Amino acid sequence: MPLTPLDIHNKEFAKGFRGYDEDEVNEFLDQVIKDYENIIREKKELEERLNELTDRIGHYNNIEETLNKSIVVAQEAAEEVKRNAQKEAKLIIKEAEKNADRIVNESLSKARKIALEIEELKKQSKVFRTRFKMLIEAQLDMLNNDDWDHLLEYELDATELNSTK
Repeated sequence: MPLTPLDIHNKEFAKGFRGYDEDEVNEFLDQVIKDYENIIREKKELEERLNELTDRIGHYNNIEETLNKSIVVAQEAAEEVKRNAQKEAKLIIKEAEKNADRIVNESLSKARKIALEIEELKKQSKVFRTRFKMLIEAQLDMLNNDDWDHLLEYELDATELNSTK
């Protein structure tokens, strides 16, 4: 067991013939006691400082561990968000492709319908043109017909008859 300042202070030496000077020994022991008390006080302060630093290191280790766990959780959450975003992007692309296919198919269907309507209008136009041409030709035939000349002659004869009366 280590000595205490009190042990040093209470230490009694046996006196012998021609022994040491008692005052000198007491002064030396007083100096040793002071130095020993200072060393014990410094040791106690250092132990307290060591305990404080150990507590702080423990606290910082806890913070570090918590931060590491938080980083891992954040990385996992980021990966999950990334995976979900990729899934959502794929779904959006798939939906867009379906809509694009539907729009293209509707456009092709409308284009076919319009092409059929154009063909029908061309046929109707041709029929109308043919009928109109036939009507005009019939009217021209009527104009070119000699019946008009007889009608004019008849008209002239009727006028002459009326003037002679």
